[in-house]
Amino acid sequence: MTTTDYPDLTAASATTVDDLLPQARTDMESLLEAGRRTPLAPVPDGPACEPAHSTALLAASSVPASPIEVPAPTVRTDAPVHELGVLDLLAAYRSGATTPTDVLAALRARWSDPELSGGAVLAVIDGADDAAADSDRRWSDGTARPLEGIFFAVKDIIDVAGAPVTAGSRTTGDRIAATDATVVARLRAAGAIPVLMTATTEFACGAPHNARYGAVTNPWDRNRWTGGSSTGSAGALAARLVPLALGTDTGGSIRVPSALCNLTGIKPTYGLVPRTGVASLSWTLDHVGPMARSAADLRIVLEVLAGPDGYDPAAVPKETAQQVQDALVAAGTAAAPSLAGVRLGVPTTWFTDLCDAGVLAAWESVVDTFRTLGAEIVPVDIPDAHRLHDDVTIVMTCELASNQEGALEKFALYDIGTQVRIARGLVPSAVDYLRSVRRRTLAQQETIEAFDTAGIDVLVTPGIGATAAQLSDVTMEIGGVRYPMQTIVGRNTGLFDYLGLPAVMAPAGFSDGMPVGVQLVGRPWADDTCLRLAQVLQSVTDVHNRRSDG
Repeated sequence: MTTTDYPDLTAASATTVDDLLPQARTDMESLLEAGRRTPLAPVPDGPACEPAHSTALLAASSVPASPIEVPAPTVRTDAPVHELGVLDLLAAYRSGATTPTDVLAALRARWSDPELSGGAVLAVIDGADDAAADSDRRWSDGTARPLEGIFFAVKDIIDVAGAPVTAGSRTTGDRIAATDATVVARLRAAGAIPVLMTATTEFACGAPHNARYGAVTNPWDRNRWTGGSSTGSAGALAARLVPLALGTDTGGSIRVPSALCNLTGIKPTYGLVPRTGVASLSWTLDHVGPMARSAADLRIVLEVLAGPDGYDPAAVPKETAQQVQDALVAAGTAAAPSLAGVRLGVPTTWFTDLCDAGVLAAWESVVDTFRTLGAEIVPVDIPDAHRLHDDVTIVMTCELASNQEGALEKFALYDIGTQVRIARGLVPSAVDYLRSVRRRTLAQQETIEAFDTAGIDVLVTPGIGATAAQLSDVTMEIGGVRYPMQTIVGRNTGLFDYLGLPAVMAPAGFSDGMPVGVQLVGRPWADDTCLRLAQVLQSVTDVHNRRSDG
Protein backbone atom coordinates (compact mmCIF):
# COMPACT_ATOMS: atom_id res chain seq x y z
CA MET A 1 0.00 0.00 0.00
CA THR A 2 1.08 3.56 -0.55
CA THR A 3 1.24 6.11 2.23
CA THR A 4 -1.97 7.72 0.96
CA ASP A 5 -4.02 4.56 1.42
CA TYR A 6 -4.49 5.03 5.14
CA PRO A 7 -7.42 6.87 6.69
CA ASP A 8 -7.39 9.88 8.95
CA LEU A 9 -7.35 8.04 12.28
CA THR A 10 -8.55 11.15 14.09
CA ALA A 11 -11.72 11.30 11.94
CA ALA A 12 -15.27 10.53 13.06
CA SER A 13 -16.71 7.07 12.41
CA ALA A 14 -18.91 6.29 9.40
CA THR A 15 -22.60 5.43 9.77
CA THR A 16 -22.70 2.23 7.70
CA VAL A 17 -20.18 -0.08 6.10
CA ASP A 18 -21.48 0.93 2.68
CA ASP A 19 -20.08 4.41 3.32
CA LEU A 20 -16.55 3.00 3.35
CA LEU A 21 -16.71 0.16 0.80
CA PRO A 22 -15.83 2.24 -2.30
CA GLN A 23 -12.61 3.50 -0.72
CA ALA A 24 -11.92 0.05 0.76
CA ARG A 25 -12.07 -1.48 -2.73
CA THR A 26 -9.58 1.10 -3.98
CA ASP A 27 -7.29 0.52 -0.99
CA MET A 28 -7.19 -3.26 -1.48
CA GLU A 29 -6.98 -3.30 -5.28
CA SER A 30 -3.19 -3.31 -5.66
CA LEU A 31 -2.73 -6.05 -3.04
CA LEU A 32 -5.34 -8.30 -4.59
CA GLU A 33 -4.18 -7.77 -8.16
CA ALA A 34 -0.60 -8.61 -7.21
CA GLY A 35 -1.75 -11.88 -5.71
CA ARG A 36 -3.97 -12.77 -8.65
CA ARG A 37 -1.07 -12.29 -11.06
CA THR A 38 0.96 -14.94 -9.23
CA PRO A 39 -1.41 -17.79 -8.31
CA LEU A 40 -0.05 -20.91 -6.66
CA ALA A 41 0.48 -23.97 -8.86
CA PRO A 42 -2.67 -26.06 -9.29
CA VAL A 43 -3.32 -29.50 -7.89
CA PRO A 44 -2.45 -32.30 -8.29
CA ASP A 45 1.09 -31.04 -8.86
CA GLY A 46 0.96 -27.91 -6.70
CA PRO A 47 2.67 -27.62 -3.31
CA ALA A 48 1.22 -29.01 -0.10
CA CYS A 49 0.01 -25.80 1.48
CA GLU A 50 -3.38 -26.28 3.06
CA PRO A 51 -3.74 -24.46 6.39
CA ALA A 52 -3.21 -27.75 8.22
CA HIS A 53 0.20 -28.08 6.58
CA SER A 54 1.31 -24.90 8.34
CA THR A 55 0.17 -26.27 11.69
CA ALA A 56 1.94 -29.55 10.95
CA LEU A 57 5.14 -27.75 9.95
CA LEU A 58 5.32 -25.94 13.30
CA ALA A 59 4.34 -29.05 15.24
CA ALA A 60 7.04 -31.10 13.52
CA SER A 61 9.77 -28.52 14.10
CA SER A 62 12.22 -29.56 16.78
CA VAL A 63 13.11 -27.23 19.64
CA PRO A 64 16.58 -25.88 18.81
CA ALA A 65 19.20 -26.04 21.53
CA SER A 66 20.25 -22.54 22.40
CA PRO A 67 23.94 -21.79 21.84
CA ILE A 68 23.71 -18.77 24.14
CA GLU A 69 24.87 -19.08 27.72
CA VAL A 70 23.53 -16.31 29.93
CA PRO A 71 25.00 -14.91 33.14
CA ALA A 72 22.83 -15.00 36.23
CA PRO A 73 20.55 -11.96 36.14
CA THR A 74 21.41 -9.06 38.43
CA VAL A 75 18.63 -8.32 40.91
CA ARG A 76 18.16 -5.24 43.05
CA THR A 77 16.07 -4.85 46.18
CA ASP A 78 17.10 -1.41 47.43
CA ALA A 79 15.15 0.75 44.94
CA PRO A 80 11.60 2.01 45.57
CA VAL A 81 9.32 -1.00 45.22
CA HIS A 82 7.47 0.43 42.21
CA GLU A 83 10.80 0.40 40.34
CA LEU A 84 11.41 -3.29 40.95
CA GLY A 85 10.88 -5.88 38.22
CA VAL A 86 9.62 -9.44 38.58
CA LEU A 87 12.90 -11.05 39.66
CA ASP A 88 13.71 -8.06 41.85
CA LEU A 89 10.43 -8.38 43.73
CA LEU A 90 10.80 -12.13 44.18
CA ALA A 91 14.24 -11.55 45.70
CA ALA A 92 12.89 -8.77 47.92
CA TYR A 93 10.06 -10.99 49.18
CA ARG A 94 12.44 -13.88 49.75
CA SER A 95 14.81 -11.71 51.82
CA GLY A 96 12.02 -10.07 53.80
CA ALA A 97 12.90 -6.61 52.45
CA THR A 98 9.22 -6.06 51.61
CA THR A 99 5.92 -7.91 51.35
CA PRO A 100 3.25 -8.18 48.66
CA THR A 101 0.86 -6.16 50.83
CA ASP A 102 3.36 -3.32 51.12
CA VAL A 103 4.06 -3.39 47.37
CA LEU A 104 0.32 -3.35 46.62
CA ALA A 105 -0.10 -0.24 48.76
CA ALA A 106 2.74 1.51 46.95
CA LEU A 107 1.43 0.61 43.51
CA ARG A 108 -2.17 1.51 44.38
CA ALA A 109 -1.07 5.03 45.27
CA ARG A 110 0.20 5.40 41.72
CA TRP A 111 -2.89 3.99 39.94
CA SER A 112 -5.07 6.88 41.03
CA ASP A 113 -2.70 9.54 39.68
CA PRO A 114 -4.01 10.51 36.22
CA GLU A 115 -0.66 12.01 35.26
CA LEU A 116 0.94 8.59 35.74
CA SER A 117 -1.89 6.53 34.30
CA GLY A 118 -2.25 8.56 31.11
CA GLY A 119 -5.40 6.65 30.19
CA ALA A 120 -3.76 3.23 30.57
CA VAL A 121 -5.97 1.99 33.43
CA LEU A 122 -9.59 1.07 32.67
CA ALA A 123 -10.48 -0.71 35.92
CA VAL A 124 -8.96 -2.01 39.14
CA ILE A 125 -9.58 -5.73 39.55
CA ASP A 126 -11.24 -6.85 42.78
CA GLY A 127 -9.59 -9.23 45.24
CA ALA A 128 -6.04 -7.94 45.27
CA ASP A 129 -5.93 -7.26 49.02
CA ASP A 130 -6.94 -10.81 49.96
CA ALA A 131 -4.58 -12.27 47.36
CA ALA A 132 -1.69 -10.13 48.63
CA ALA A 133 -2.38 -11.21 52.22
CA ASP A 134 -2.33 -14.85 51.11
CA SER A 135 1.00 -14.21 49.36
CA ASP A 136 2.37 -12.63 52.55
CA ARG A 137 1.46 -15.81 54.41
CA ARG A 138 3.00 -18.07 51.76
CA TRP A 139 6.30 -16.20 51.80
CA SER A 140 6.28 -16.38 55.59
CA ASP A 141 5.54 -20.10 55.85
CA GLY A 142 7.74 -21.28 52.96
CA THR A 143 4.99 -22.21 50.49
CA ALA A 144 5.59 -19.44 47.95
CA ARG A 145 4.81 -20.30 44.34
CA PRO A 146 7.04 -19.33 41.37
CA LEU A 147 5.48 -15.86 40.85
CA GLU A 148 4.16 -15.31 44.36
CA GLY A 149 2.96 -11.76 44.92
CA ILE A 150 3.78 -10.44 41.44
CA PHE A 151 1.14 -7.91 40.39
CA PHE A 152 0.18 -7.79 36.73
CA ALA A 153 -1.99 -5.85 34.31
CA VAL A 154 -4.28 -7.43 31.73
CA LYS A 155 -5.11 -6.10 28.28
CA ASP A 156 -8.82 -5.45 27.80
CA ILE A 157 -9.35 -8.34 25.38
CA ILE A 158 -8.17 -11.00 27.86
CA ASP A 159 -10.82 -12.32 30.25
CA VAL A 160 -10.45 -11.92 34.01
CA ALA A 161 -13.31 -13.47 35.97
CA GLY A 162 -15.64 -10.83 37.39
CA ALA A 163 -13.87 -7.93 35.67
CA PRO A 164 -15.15 -5.69 32.88
CA VAL A 165 -13.60 -6.88 29.61
CA THR A 166 -14.91 -4.88 26.66
CA ALA A 167 -12.26 -5.21 23.92
CA GLY A 168 -12.14 -1.42 23.95
CA SER A 169 -15.41 -1.25 22.03
CA ARG A 170 -18.75 0.45 22.40
CA THR A 171 -20.31 -2.59 20.70
CA THR A 172 -19.67 -4.86 23.70
CA GLY A 173 -21.68 -2.89 26.27
CA ASP A 174 -20.92 -3.53 29.94
CA ARG A 175 -19.58 -7.05 29.50
CA ILE A 176 -18.26 -8.83 32.61
CA ALA A 177 -16.04 -11.86 32.02
CA ALA A 178 -17.37 -15.10 33.49
CA THR A 179 -14.05 -16.96 33.79
CA ASP A 180 -10.33 -16.36 33.57
CA ALA A 181 -8.54 -16.73 30.26
CA THR A 182 -6.00 -19.57 30.38
CA VAL A 183 -3.08 -17.14 30.64
CA VAL A 184 -4.64 -15.34 33.62
CA ALA A 185 -5.50 -18.62 35.33
CA ARG A 186 -1.94 -19.86 34.90
CA LEU A 187 -0.44 -16.71 36.36
CA ARG A 188 -2.84 -16.88 39.32
CA ALA A 189 -1.92 -20.53 39.91
CA ALA A 190 1.75 -19.48 40.01
CA GLY A 191 0.97 -16.87 42.68
CA ALA A 192 0.74 -13.75 40.50
CA ILE A 193 -2.10 -11.30 41.17
CA PRO A 194 -4.11 -9.49 38.45
CA VAL A 195 -4.75 -5.90 39.51
CA LEU A 196 -5.50 -3.72 36.47
CA MET A 197 -7.53 -3.97 33.29
CA THR A 198 -5.60 -1.88 30.79
CA ALA A 199 -6.58 -0.20 27.56
CA THR A 200 -6.47 -1.65 24.08
CA THR A 201 -7.32 -0.25 20.72
CA GLU A 202 -10.76 -1.50 19.69
CA PHE A 203 -10.59 -5.27 19.19
CA ALA A 204 -6.81 -4.78 19.11
CA CYS A 205 -6.98 -3.07 15.71
CA GLY A 206 -8.73 0.29 16.07
CA ALA A 207 -7.45 3.85 16.06
CA PRO A 208 -5.21 5.42 18.77
CA HIS A 209 -8.08 7.73 19.75
CA ASN A 210 -10.31 4.97 21.08
CA ALA A 211 -13.99 5.86 20.70
CA ARG A 212 -14.93 4.42 24.10
CA TYR A 213 -12.01 5.29 26.36
CA GLY A 214 -9.80 7.79 24.54
CA ALA A 215 -6.08 7.61 23.81
CA VAL A 216 -3.29 6.27 26.03
CA THR A 217 -0.46 8.77 26.23
CA ASN A 218 3.20 7.77 26.19
CA PRO A 219 5.01 8.33 29.54
CA TRP A 220 8.09 9.47 27.59
CA ASP A 221 6.11 12.28 25.93
CA ARG A 222 2.43 12.75 26.79
CA ASN A 223 1.80 14.31 23.36
CA ARG A 224 2.59 10.96 21.75
CA TRP A 225 0.98 7.54 21.65
CA THR A 226 2.25 4.43 23.40
CA GLY A 227 1.80 2.34 20.26
CA GLY A 228 -0.70 -0.45 20.03
CA SER A 229 -2.65 -2.37 20.35
CA SER A 230 -1.40 -3.28 23.83
CA THR A 231 -1.57 0.41 24.68
CA GLY A 232 -2.49 0.28 28.34
CA SER A 233 -0.19 -2.63 29.16
CA ALA A 234 2.75 -0.62 27.80
CA GLY A 235 1.64 2.62 29.45
CA ALA A 236 1.22 0.93 32.83
CA LEU A 237 4.62 -0.77 32.65
CA ALA A 238 6.48 2.33 31.51
CA ALA A 239 4.87 4.46 34.25
CA ARG A 240 5.82 1.85 36.88
CA LEU A 241 2.21 1.02 37.79
CA VAL A 242 2.96 -2.72 37.58
CA PRO A 243 6.06 -4.89 36.98
CA LEU A 244 4.34 -7.23 34.50
CA ALA A 245 1.56 -7.10 31.91
CA LEU A 246 -0.20 -9.37 29.45
CA GLY A 247 -0.57 -8.28 25.85
CA THR A 248 -1.54 -9.74 22.50
CA ASP A 249 0.19 -9.51 19.13
CA THR A 250 -1.49 -9.95 15.73
CA GLY A 251 0.58 -7.54 13.64
CA GLY A 252 3.01 -6.25 16.28
CA SER A 253 0.78 -5.29 19.19
CA ILE A 254 3.20 -6.42 21.91
CA ARG A 255 6.38 -5.43 20.10
CA VAL A 256 5.32 -2.01 18.80
CA PRO A 257 4.49 -0.48 22.22
CA SER A 258 7.50 -2.25 23.74
CA ALA A 259 9.77 -0.47 21.26
CA LEU A 260 8.07 2.89 21.69
CA CYS A 261 8.00 2.78 25.52
CA ASN A 262 11.44 1.24 26.33
CA LEU A 263 10.05 -2.15 27.36
CA THR A 264 10.81 -5.79 26.60
CA GLY A 265 8.08 -7.96 25.11
CA ILE A 266 7.79 -11.30 23.34
CA LYS A 267 5.48 -12.59 20.66
CA PRO A 268 5.90 -16.32 21.24
CA THR A 269 5.94 -18.99 18.57
CA TYR A 270 2.38 -19.41 17.27
CA GLY A 271 0.61 -21.94 19.49
CA LEU A 272 3.05 -21.87 22.42
CA VAL A 273 0.71 -19.81 24.63
CA PRO A 274 -3.04 -20.66 24.51
CA ARG A 275 -5.48 -18.00 23.31
CA THR A 276 -8.45 -19.44 25.22
CA GLY A 277 -10.47 -16.61 26.76
CA VAL A 278 -8.92 -13.96 24.51
CA ALA A 279 -11.10 -12.04 22.04
CA SER A 280 -10.04 -12.94 18.52
CA LEU A 281 -8.93 -10.32 16.04
CA SER A 282 -7.47 -12.70 13.43
CA TRP A 283 -7.31 -16.28 14.61
CA THR A 284 -4.45 -17.40 12.36
CA LEU A 285 -2.31 -14.42 13.40
CA ASP A 286 -3.24 -13.88 17.08
CA HIS A 287 -0.57 -14.47 19.73
CA VAL A 288 -0.66 -13.87 23.51
CA GLY A 289 2.48 -12.96 25.42
CA PRO A 290 4.01 -11.12 28.38
CA MET A 291 5.52 -7.64 28.56
CA ALA A 292 7.97 -6.53 31.24
CA ARG A 293 11.04 -4.41 31.74
CA SER A 294 13.69 -7.10 31.18
CA ALA A 295 14.22 -10.30 29.22
CA ALA A 296 15.16 -12.19 32.39
CA ASP A 297 11.71 -11.37 33.80
CA LEU A 298 10.04 -12.61 30.61
CA ARG A 299 11.85 -15.95 30.71
CA ILE A 300 10.41 -16.89 34.11
CA VAL A 301 6.93 -15.67 33.15
CA LEU A 302 6.79 -17.35 29.72
CA GLU A 303 7.63 -20.69 31.33
CA VAL A 304 4.41 -20.39 33.34
CA LEU A 305 2.30 -19.36 30.33
CA ALA A 306 3.53 -21.95 27.82
CA GLY A 307 1.88 -25.22 26.89
CA PRO A 308 -1.44 -26.59 25.60
CA ASP A 309 -4.62 -26.18 27.64
CA GLY A 310 -6.83 -28.70 25.85
CA TYR A 311 -9.03 -25.97 24.38
CA ASP A 312 -6.99 -23.90 21.93
CA PRO A 313 -6.89 -25.95 18.70
CA ALA A 314 -3.67 -24.23 17.58
CA ALA A 315 -1.78 -25.21 20.73
CA VAL A 316 1.72 -26.64 20.61
CA PRO A 317 2.18 -30.40 21.29
CA LYS A 318 2.80 -31.06 24.97
CA GLU A 319 6.25 -32.57 24.36
CA THR A 320 7.41 -29.51 22.42
CA ALA A 321 6.07 -27.14 25.05
CA GLN A 322 7.89 -29.04 27.79
CA GLN A 323 11.19 -28.69 25.94
CA VAL A 324 10.66 -24.94 25.57
CA GLN A 325 9.74 -24.65 29.24
CA ASP A 326 12.82 -26.60 30.30
CA ALA A 327 15.01 -24.19 28.35
CA LEU A 328 13.29 -21.14 29.83
CA VAL A 329 13.90 -22.20 33.44
CA ALA A 330 17.56 -23.07 32.90
CA ALA A 331 19.63 -20.94 35.24
CA GLY A 332 22.36 -18.59 34.11
CA THR A 333 25.73 -20.38 33.93
CA ALA A 334 28.06 -18.06 32.03
CA ALA A 335 30.80 -16.42 34.04
CA ALA A 336 30.69 -13.42 31.72
CA PRO A 337 28.57 -12.45 28.72
CA SER A 338 29.86 -14.08 25.53
CA LEU A 339 28.38 -14.83 22.12
CA ALA A 340 31.32 -16.86 20.84
CA GLY A 341 30.08 -19.41 18.32
CA VAL A 342 26.74 -17.63 17.82
CA ARG A 343 25.72 -16.56 14.30
CA LEU A 344 23.32 -13.66 13.96
CA GLY A 345 21.60 -12.56 10.76
CA VAL A 346 21.01 -8.94 9.79
CA PRO A 347 18.71 -7.84 6.96
CA THR A 348 19.90 -5.85 3.95
CA THR A 349 16.46 -4.76 2.78
CA TRP A 350 12.78 -4.32 3.78
CA PHE A 351 13.38 -3.93 7.55
CA THR A 352 15.87 -1.12 6.93
CA ASP A 353 14.11 0.54 3.99
CA LEU A 354 11.68 2.75 5.93
CA CYS A 355 13.58 3.61 9.09
CA ASP A 356 14.69 6.90 10.58
CA ALA A 357 18.43 7.45 11.01
CA GLY A 358 18.11 7.32 14.80
CA VAL A 359 16.44 3.89 14.65
CA LEU A 360 19.12 2.55 12.31
CA ALA A 361 21.90 3.95 14.48
CA ALA A 362 20.49 2.24 17.60
CA TRP A 363 20.13 -1.05 15.71
CA GLU A 364 23.68 -0.83 14.36
CA SER A 365 24.95 -0.13 17.87
CA VAL A 366 23.25 -3.28 19.16
CA VAL A 367 24.71 -5.32 16.30
CA ASP A 368 28.15 -3.89 17.12
CA THR A 369 27.67 -4.90 20.76
CA PHE A 370 26.85 -8.45 19.70
CA ARG A 371 29.87 -8.49 17.39
CA THR A 372 32.10 -7.29 20.23
CA LEU A 373 30.79 -10.13 22.40
CA GLY A 374 31.96 -12.63 19.77
CA ALA A 375 28.94 -13.17 17.54
CA GLU A 376 29.44 -13.66 13.82
CA ILE A 377 27.21 -11.30 11.83
CA VAL A 378 25.93 -12.43 8.41
CA PRO A 379 23.42 -10.92 5.95
CA VAL A 380 20.01 -12.67 5.77
CA ASP A 381 16.78 -11.54 4.14
CA ILE A 382 13.23 -12.85 4.46
CA PRO A 383 12.14 -14.04 0.99
CA ASP A 384 9.35 -11.98 -0.64
CA ALA A 385 8.90 -9.75 2.40
CA HIS A 386 6.73 -7.29 0.46
CA ARG A 387 4.31 -10.01 -0.55
CA LEU A 388 4.15 -11.36 3.00
CA HIS A 389 3.31 -7.87 4.22
CA ASP A 390 0.38 -7.77 1.77
CA ASP A 391 -0.71 -11.24 2.88
CA VAL A 392 -0.79 -10.09 6.52
CA THR A 393 -3.14 -7.26 5.53
CA ILE A 394 -5.45 -9.58 3.58
CA VAL A 395 -5.61 -12.28 6.26
CA MET A 396 -6.05 -9.87 9.16
CA THR A 397 -8.80 -7.79 7.59
CA CYS A 398 -10.74 -10.81 6.28
CA GLU A 399 -10.65 -12.62 9.61
CA LEU A 400 -11.59 -9.43 11.46
CA ALA A 401 -14.56 -8.90 9.13
CA SER A 402 -15.64 -12.50 9.70
CA ASN A 403 -15.34 -12.13 13.48
CA GLN A 404 -17.39 -8.90 13.49
CA GLU A 405 -19.95 -9.79 10.81
CA GLY A 406 -22.70 -10.37 13.37
CA ALA A 407 -22.38 -6.83 14.75
CA LEU A 408 -22.44 -4.83 11.52
CA GLU A 409 -25.79 -3.32 12.48
CA LYS A 410 -23.75 -1.52 15.16
CA PHE A 411 -21.20 -0.30 12.60
CA ALA A 412 -21.53 3.35 13.62
CA LEU A 413 -20.32 2.43 17.13
CA TYR A 414 -16.90 1.19 15.94
CA ASP A 415 -14.11 3.73 15.76
CA ILE A 416 -12.73 4.77 12.38
CA GLY A 417 -9.72 2.43 12.49
CA THR A 418 -11.85 -0.66 13.09
CA GLN A 419 -14.41 0.44 10.53
CA VAL A 420 -11.82 0.85 7.80
CA ARG A 421 -10.31 -2.57 8.45
CA ILE A 422 -13.69 -4.30 8.53
CA ALA A 423 -14.63 -2.65 5.23
CA ARG A 424 -11.36 -3.74 3.66
CA GLY A 425 -11.91 -7.28 4.91
CA LEU A 426 -15.21 -7.44 3.03
CA VAL A 427 -13.50 -6.77 -0.32
CA PRO A 428 -11.34 -9.88 -1.03
CA SER A 429 -12.95 -12.96 -2.52
CA ALA A 430 -12.70 -16.32 -0.79
CA VAL A 431 -9.97 -17.28 -3.26
CA ASP A 432 -8.02 -14.09 -2.46
CA TYR A 433 -8.15 -14.84 1.26
CA LEU A 434 -7.28 -18.51 0.88
CA ARG A 435 -4.38 -17.73 -1.45
CA SER A 436 -2.82 -15.66 1.34
CA VAL A 437 -3.51 -18.41 3.87
CA ARG A 438 -2.05 -21.11 1.61
CA ARG A 439 1.12 -19.13 0.98
CA ARG A 440 1.92 -19.19 4.69
CA THR A 441 3.30 -22.75 4.67
CA LEU A 442 5.55 -22.00 1.69
CA ALA A 443 6.76 -18.75 3.29
CA GLN A 444 7.53 -20.58 6.54
CA GLN A 445 9.55 -23.20 4.66
CA GLU A 446 11.45 -20.55 2.68
CA THR A 447 12.22 -18.50 5.78
CA ILE A 448 13.49 -21.49 7.74
CA GLU A 449 15.61 -22.46 4.71
CA ALA A 450 17.06 -18.92 4.66
CA PHE A 451 17.98 -19.31 8.34
CA ASP A 452 19.50 -22.72 7.63
CA THR A 453 21.47 -21.59 4.57
CA ALA A 454 23.02 -18.75 6.53
CA GLY A 455 23.43 -20.94 9.60
CA ILE A 456 22.03 -18.28 11.89
CA ASP A 457 20.56 -18.64 15.35
CA VAL A 458 18.64 -15.34 15.46
CA LEU A 459 17.72 -12.60 12.98
CA VAL A 460 18.35 -9.10 14.37
CA THR A 461 16.30 -6.31 12.77
CA PRO A 462 15.52 -2.68 13.55
CA GLY A 463 12.40 -2.45 15.70
CA ILE A 464 9.82 0.13 14.62
CA GLY A 465 10.99 2.51 11.88
CA ALA A 466 10.34 5.70 13.84
CA THR A 467 9.71 6.97 17.34
CA ALA A 468 6.21 7.17 18.83
CA ALA A 469 3.45 8.81 16.79
CA GLN A 470 2.15 12.27 17.57
CA LEU A 471 -1.42 12.02 18.85
CA SER A 472 -2.41 15.30 17.20
CA ASP A 473 -2.27 13.85 13.69
CA VAL A 474 -1.22 10.19 14.22
CA THR A 475 1.93 10.54 12.15
CA MET A 476 5.52 9.35 12.56
CA GLU A 477 8.66 11.11 11.33
CA ILE A 478 11.38 9.56 9.17
CA GLY A 479 14.15 11.74 7.82
CA GLY A 480 12.16 14.89 8.41
CA VAL A 481 9.13 13.56 6.51
CA ARG A 482 5.91 12.75 8.37
CA TYR A 483 4.20 9.48 7.44
CA PRO A 484 0.78 8.15 8.42
CA MET A 485 1.42 5.91 11.42
CA GLN A 486 -0.13 2.79 9.88
CA THR A 487 2.47 2.88 7.10
CA ILE A 488 5.24 2.34 9.64
CA VAL A 489 4.12 0.53 12.79
CA GLY A 490 3.53 -3.02 11.53
CA ARG A 491 6.03 -3.08 8.69
CA ASN A 492 8.84 -4.79 10.63
CA THR A 493 6.65 -6.88 12.92
CA GLY A 494 3.61 -8.26 11.06
CA LEU A 495 5.60 -10.70 8.92
CA PHE A 496 6.44 -12.75 11.99
CA ASP A 497 2.80 -13.02 13.09
CA TYR A 498 2.14 -14.47 9.63
CA LEU A 499 5.17 -16.78 9.84
CA GLY A 500 4.46 -17.70 13.46
CA LEU A 501 8.10 -17.27 14.48
CA PRO A 502 9.11 -16.10 17.97
CA ALA A 503 10.12 -12.44 18.13
CA VAL A 504 11.38 -10.36 21.04
CA MET A 505 11.42 -6.57 21.11
CA ALA A 506 14.06 -5.11 23.40
CA PRO A 507 15.15 -1.53 24.13
CA ALA A 508 17.94 -0.46 21.77
CA GLY A 509 18.49 3.21 22.54
CA PHE A 510 16.98 6.63 22.03
CA SER A 511 16.41 9.04 19.18
CA ASP A 512 15.73 12.66 20.12
CA GLY A 513 14.95 11.49 23.66
CA MET A 514 12.38 8.85 22.61
CA PRO A 515 12.88 5.08 22.89
CA VAL A 516 13.56 2.80 19.93
CA GLY A 517 13.78 -0.98 19.88
CA VAL A 518 15.59 -3.89 18.30
CA GLN A 519 13.79 -7.06 17.18
CA LEU A 520 15.23 -10.54 17.73
CA VAL A 521 13.59 -13.30 15.66
CA GLY A 522 14.15 -17.05 15.92
CA ARG A 523 13.18 -20.33 14.33
CA PRO A 524 10.04 -22.13 15.55
CA TRP A 525 10.25 -22.76 19.31
CA ALA A 526 13.47 -20.75 19.71
CA ASP A 527 11.66 -18.43 22.12
CA ASP A 528 14.26 -18.97 24.81
CA THR A 529 17.14 -18.33 22.41
CA CYS A 530 15.66 -14.95 21.49
CA LEU A 531 15.13 -14.07 25.16
CA ARG A 532 18.64 -15.23 26.04
CA LEU A 533 20.10 -12.93 23.39
CA ALA A 534 18.10 -10.02 24.80
CA GLN A 535 19.23 -10.98 28.30
CA VAL A 536 22.87 -10.93 27.21
CA LEU A 537 22.33 -7.48 25.67
CA GLN A 538 20.75 -6.25 28.90
CA SER A 539 23.63 -7.63 30.96
CA VAL A 540 26.12 -5.34 29.20
CA THR A 541 23.95 -2.25 28.60
CA ASP A 542 21.58 -0.27 30.80
CA VAL A 543 19.16 1.10 28.19
CA HIS A 544 16.31 -1.07 29.47
CA ASN A 545 16.69 0.39 32.97
CA ARG A 546 16.18 3.97 31.85
CA ARG A 547 12.77 5.33 32.74
CA SER A 548 10.66 8.27 31.71
CA ASP A 549 9.92 11.26 33.90
CA GLY A 550 6.17 10.91 33.26
